[in-house]
Amino acid sequence: MSDSMQGLSRTHYCGTLSAADIGQTVTVMGWVQKQRDLGSLIFVDVRDRTGIVQLNFNETTHKELFDKAFTLRAEYVVAAKGIVAARGEAAVNRKMATGEIEIMVEDLRLLNTAATPPFEIVENSDVREELRLKYRYLDLRRPELTRSLMLRHRTAQAVRRYLDEQGFLEIETPMLIRSTPEGARDYLVPSRVHQGTFYALPQSPQLYKQLLMVGGYDRYMQITRCFRDEDLRADRQPEFTQIDMEMSFVNEEDVIALNEGLLSYVFKNVLDVELKTPFQRMTWQESMDRFGSDHPDLRFGLELCDLSDLFAQTSFKVFAGALEAGGSVRCIRVPGGASAFTRKDLDKLTEWVKTYKAKGLAWLKLQNGEVSSSYAKFLTEEENNAVAERMGLEDGDLLLVVADGKNSIVYASLGALRCEIAKRLGLIDKTEFRFVWITEFPLLEYDEDAGRYVAAHHPFTSPMAQDVPLMETDPGKVRARAYDIVLNGFEIGGGSIRIHNGDLQQKMFALLGFSQEEAQRRFGFLLEAFKYGAPPHGGLAYGFDRLVMLMAGLDAIRDVIAFPKVQNASELMTDCPSEVDGAQLRELALTLDLPVQNS
Repeated sequence: MSDSMQGLSRTHYCGTLSAADIGQTVTVMGWVQKQRDLGSLIFVDVRDRTGIVQLNFNETTHKELFDKAFTLRAEYVVAAKGIVAARGEAAVNRKMATGEIEIMVEDLRLLNTAATPPFEIVENSDVREELRLKYRYLDLRRPELTRSLMLRHRTAQAVRRYLDEQGFLEIETPMLIRSTPEGARDYLVPSRVHQGTFYALPQSPQLYKQLLMVGGYDRYMQITRCFRDEDLRADRQPEFTQIDMEMSFVNEEDVIALNEGLLSYVFKNVLDVELKTPFQRMTWQESMDRFGSDHPDLRFGLELCDLSDLFAQTSFKVFAGALEAGGSVRCIRVPGGASAFTRKDLDKLTEWVKTYKAKGLAWLKLQNGEVSSSYAKFLTEEENNAVAERMGLEDGDLLLVVADGKNSIVYASLGALRCEIAKRLGLIDKTEFRFVWITEFPLLEYDEDAGRYVAAHHPFTSPMAQDVPLMETDPGKVRARAYDIVLNGFEIGGGSIRIHNGDLQQKMFALLGFSQEEAQRRFGFLLEAFKYGAPPHGGLAYGFDRLVMLMAGLDAIRDVIAFPKVQNASELMTDCPSEVDGAQLRELALTLDLPVQNS
């Protein structure tokens, strides 16, 4: 039977006690981590979200408490009152924050018992993630997750403090909005009152924050939930959190400067890390040419090099065909890679790059003065010498080459390959934070399946003023007033200066294939608002989960979210999503037309 807390009130968290508290009478409450029976002594480690402290029970001095402590098991919930005492020198545990002290217990209450948990709740657990997520309420007791969620909290508070000091107002925007599909799929919510119609859950507060600028609230921010019905991966969830902000009467430099200040403040106050500003910048084209990615990891080299001009007259069909199709031949030089990668390793890497649609991977090794290669015999001596000179080839080096008629495939495959090589060779300093701004993105991308241009960011991004004439003559060359902030190979935030002129916005909609009627139907409220004096404005949104993941040194945002979804967008703990009963569907005037399941 459980005891009552009556007469006891917690005075301290377990992990906050130290030698400075010796002699004090304290009360702690938490879960039993473990019990150790040493005959006439029993030690019980009690855990709460701040850490662990040791309780001391002595059979000679407190027989009744000793007998009670003997019954304690892992995850029992207890309250203990006693005097903080110094441990003997031989008993000090240097691995525990509270390892110099213990509590000599004078009162013990068993507040609740616990079934044997399906896994041990310890640091660095190797339990399958599926099991941990099914019992997430137990997983949340693990120190790693506790630290992550506390870090998340401190980061959110630091963001709010800084932006408040900069004059931002935190304003909530609706969760039930009009569906304006353009990009990722919306999550739809049927209306009971207006049957046959649907709300959408917001992919971002984009339109509302622009309307707040029209309304005169010139500095808005919000830490808000967003929703996208898209395929998942390690740093993506169907519901996620954004740090959202928008400002009026600003240009790109204003937004960038403010956000460098924000990140510097957050990293200093949360991690005690000093960031060097201004951050590095590079254009989108430079980033693609050097790193094959618009979110490059700058903690290591292995930059891409364009070899296309060396093969303008080549007879090697693989390279010639790529160049004739308008593509390129590019490579990565891996110092010391000749001995690090066997022929079998290279064959596996060849298959690996094919997942990025590359047709293959050519390679060359220079080892002990000997050249071995998958392609050198197909080139002239002059071509081989030109490659060696261009790449500064040295003994022990490995060259990895991709050629394709589409530059997008060359970039994607080599961009991913340089990161994979860096991981395998241990070239990444995981303690380093390398920021870079990527600017001058293309405004539009051509969707071959749709047969039209689509917005590279979103339809409300402003083109660069000097490129506006190209919207009519060569839309693919129009650059956007867009900027992404990238940290260690992850885009943690992105934004742009917005279109604030109705005519230019209509021109953008037309480029995206919207008729005037369609644009009016989807975005008429925005176009109407622009008639009443919209100020120049721009902003930025951070993926808050991703930012915290990187600050915590983790690999997946699931580890910084209290109750995450898994790869198929389900939640294992509550078995969500689930079916609903017929009465609920009838209220919404919905019927289900599910595909027939083959038995």
